[in-house]
Amino acid sequence: MARQQPPPWVHAAFLLFFLSLGGAIEIPMDLTQPPTITKQSVKDHIVDPRDNILIECEAKGNPAPSFHWTRNSRFFNIAKDPRVSMRRRSGTLVIDFRSGGRPEEYEGEYQCFARNKFGTALSNRIRLQVSKSPLWPKENLDPVVVQEGAPLTLQCNPPPGLPSPVIFWMSSSMEPITQDKRVSQGHNGDLYFSNVMLQDMQTDYSCNARFHFTHTIQQKNPFTLKVLTTRGVAERTPSFMYPQGTSSSQMVLRGMDLLLECIASGVPTPDIAWYKKGGDLPSDKAKFENFNKALRITNVSEEDSGEYFCLASNKMGSIRHTISVRVKAAPYWLDEPKNLILAPGEDGRLVCRANGNPKPTVQWMVNGEPLQSAPPNPNREVAGDTIIFRDTQISSRAVYQCNTSNEHGYLLANAFVSVLDVPPRMLSPRNQFIRVILYNRTRLDCPFFGSPIPTLRWFKNGQGSNLDGGNYHVYENGSLEIKMIRKEDQGIYTCVATNILGKAENQVRLEVKDPTRIYRMPEDQVAKRGTTVQLECRVKHDPSLKLTVSWLKDDEPLYIGNRMKKEDDSLTIFGVAERDQGSYTCVASTELDQDLAKAYLTVLADQATPTNRLAALPKGRPDRPRDLELTDLAERSVRLTWIPGDDNNSPITDYVVQFEEDQFQPGVWHDHSKFPGSVNSAVLQLSPYVNYQFRVIAVNEVGSSHPSLPSERYRTSGAPPESNPSDVKGEGTRKNNMEITWTPMNATSAFGPNLRYIVKWRRRETRETWNNVTVWGSRYVVGQTPVYVPYEIRVQAENDFGKAPEPDTVIGYSGEDYPRAAPTEVKIRVLNSTAISLQWNRVYSDTVQGQLREYRVRKPGKGIAEAGHRLFGRGPGAVCWT
Repeated sequence: MARQQPPPWVHAAFLLFFLSLGGAIEIPMDLTQPPTITKQSVKDHIVDPRDNILIECEAKGNPAPSFHWTRNSRFFNIAKDPRVSMRRRSGTLVIDFRSGGRPEEYEGEYQCFARNKFGTALSNRIRLQVSKSPLWPKENLDPVVVQEGAPLTLQCNPPPGLPSPVIFWMSSSMEPITQDKRVSQGHNGDLYFSNVMLQDMQTDYSCNARFHFTHTIQQKNPFTLKVLTTRGVAERTPSFMYPQGTSSSQMVLRGMDLLLECIASGVPTPDIAWYKKGGDLPSDKAKFENFNKALRITNVSEEDSGEYFCLASNKMGSIRHTISVRVKAAPYWLDEPKNLILAPGEDGRLVCRANGNPKPTVQWMVNGEPLQSAPPNPNREVAGDTIIFRDTQISSRAVYQCNTSNEHGYLLANAFVSVLDVPPRMLSPRNQFIRVILYNRTRLDCPFFGSPIPTLRWFKNGQGSNLDGGNYHVYENGSLEIKMIRKEDQGIYTCVATNILGKAENQVRLEVKDPTRIYRMPEDQVAKRGTTVQLECRVKHDPSLKLTVSWLKDDEPLYIGNRMKKEDDSLTIFGVAERDQGSYTCVASTELDQDLAKAYLTVLADQATPTNRLAALPKGRPDRPRDLELTDLAERSVRLTWIPGDDNNSPITDYVVQFEEDQFQPGVWHDHSKFPGSVNSAVLQLSPYVNYQFRVIAVNEVGSSHPSLPSERYRTSGAPPESNPSDVKGEGTRKNNMEITWTPMNATSAFGPNLRYIVKWRRRETRETWNNVTVWGSRYVVGQTPVYVPYEIRVQAENDFGKAPEPDTVIGYSGEDYPRAAPTEVKIRVLNSTAISLQWNRVYSDTVQGQLREYRVRKPGKGIAEAGHRLFGRGPGAVCWT
């Protein structure tokens, strides 16, 4: 059996979650506003010469905008050209060739202007080009004579089409050329033979070009090969056919695909491997193509620059080619200007920030004209990439354009400034009703408008504080997101929009429904032909929702014939035949959600002996557990229940429960406890004042599953700490200090908010009073201490609920200094030709000023060099010199 995830569309219509959550607030169309471009053709607009030309430009505004165009930066007079017209209530150009004309005459750069009395919006500069599929030049190709084992390149040189044609090689009889590690097509369209073999003469080779718009294929005259044979083909070390030499460079634009290629000759055929100097290839976006001869890195970023090298190797040796990759960038937005809606007298700003390589320049325009040539406005100040508006008035309404460009491209953005006095209004139907599934994420919409922009707050059941934070999040457009729906979230939600001119409100009634779950899934079965098989599918669902159970066979809808019987909780197949073998999927669905479970039916011939199919099936790691639920909530414990995932033919042996808390180490998961694979519910012992979240990992003999989705959070109440920090030490880092350190306590031992440490110290064996200080970190430095003096140290934990028990006393020492005296009465006695004995009087302890670790004995050597020994301890010793 196997459980499948529902397809992504299941909850979409009801959760309303695929729309933009942070979109800018828009002005309702019944209010006056400057134009906004809503649709336009792409910047590089290639058209089919057989069709009429369409250059799109649509805009909205109130009053409705009028349109005009420029071509190659000059006014394009549509009225003077009978082939050109503009669609009604639109700026879209239509160029009609039914009565003749050449499309090439209309190539150029077009720009659309949408204007009403409040401003002018601009389209991108649209470069119109007509698709071209030129004919292949006629040529007579002599047979290609090549020695067996030698490398060979058959050049394609396709005609320069627009867009570039797709290249492929075939024989003159239209049979595809078989490609492999030895023979393959390069990115430039040429056909490369790493070494020619006698069998390559069995066909001819023709390069073909397929053109996109005309859907035509043009074929080059075929090459024929004549292979000269020898008694034996000599083995050769690899040599690069493309690119040539040992190094090359390549430039790629950010966001594009980087394609690196290395094609090598040699006998035997070389293998190609790819590397990046100083790092690994980006595994998430790097893939190998063309039998490892090409490396493609998708969606390139600046981090992908550097040196790459390919290694071509066979048993005769290896060579490498280094490719230096530089990543440049056309402009891309960091902060795109957005429409500015202000009330009279308000301040605001438009920001236009973009990055690129080289760094792009920024040019501001207003209503399509350079800002520097516009009439002066004392309420407007330009500061580089920002325009600041102060004390805005009705006369300030306009559309501003920001054009940012470098040598690789440009970005053009329109943003209008609209000045309105409008009390709050709601833009959606009143008193909406939404049903959602328990534990899902959902969103309640409350589109609104007003000027000044209203503040929006959400309330539940008409009372309580504003909903924002924790399980709730309010977005800029007024939507309320509930991150994990619980039963207690059911109720009536009210959104209230307020500005200085008034307020408006709307309500959404939310009902929470139980999820649909298959709790007894169909099992894999092995059956003899002619027997009866029953596949179970028992479902638990919300009783207020209509349940539908259907079946799939091999992922296609199952036709229920007269040999089958479908009931609410099972599917029965009578007189099983070979055609019944396959996978069966039970689909349990309501109007809000669905659940799926799959099993495989194996049908055996009469004479066969049924065997356990699971023994022959491949084993895998278990699927993740699901549907975690917290019950029996107590002050220091909770019961966690989960539904096991499929074991993938290897029984689950253990479940590991992990927890995460959001105060000390948010996002870090820790092991909590381990349970046998036969259970799916357990009571967990908890620590005070921890905001727990749990997940479960299943383990079998193959390995561990992915972690389950997290449970909802549960915070325990607080208490004073029951323990103190460990590993308390006191050591000097300088001669006149002592640094006290300890291992800080974690979330499960803090027991309460505002965890801190009371640090106490005093000199040992004195009657001094304890010094103390409160610390929030894990170290404290005591200054102005005598040299190497013992101290008694205590570190006690405390939180807002109280103190921990009295801590143990630890002995630490202040910092050391250099010894004040050297050993005296040093005596030497010769033992033999290779050894001497040294004796000295040990130093007094009060002169050491620290812990005595060793005596060092040195003997002068030749020049300035010395030989030496270290003697550990406090007494005399003997040294053997050789």
